[in-house]
Amino acid sequence: MTIVTGEPGAVTLGAADRALALAAVRAELRAATVDDDALAIAFVEAALGLAEQFTGRVLIVRDVVADLDGAVGWQALPAAPVRAIAANGFAVDIDADATGWVKSATAVRVTFTAGLASGWTGLPAPLRQGVAMLAAHLFTDRAGSAPVPAAVSALWRPYRSVRLAQAAHA
Repeated sequence: MTIVTGEPGAVTLGAADRALALAAVRAELRAATVDDDALAIAFVEAALGLAEQFTGRVLIVRDVVADLDGAVGWQALPAAPVRAIAANGFAVDIDADATGWVKSATAVRVTFTAGLASGWTGLPAPLRQGVAMLAAHLFTDRAGSAPVPAAVSALWRPYRSVRLAQAAHA
């Protein structure tokens, strides 16, 4: 299974979400302006990507394209929570945990939509706060000499999804 586009950790915000996220970072820095908005946004997107990798979830909705090998049974899609799957000649399902499933005996390219929230304001407050804290930390400590605030992972931990074994779908 290979993700072609939209993989978890690769976040690019739209203009409206960039403005809101930048305002959150400015508030975290206690500054009306910052010396480099583009750099601050780059840190926000990096922090969102790290949050996705930490939580195991796509946070802001986007399309994901994945190539799956053929298999006898169901295969879980490589990103969640899944909102919709484009079925192109193969069986699809989304379970109660928002895991997407595909069943195809031949290799297929699957396009699906995944994400917890449709935009910055739709993210739960602890996720937004953790992203803003991490982005502000990265902005102020560009040398990387100070540890990341422990509060970041504490804010994200309740949203973490961890699999101890390969999931199965009946």
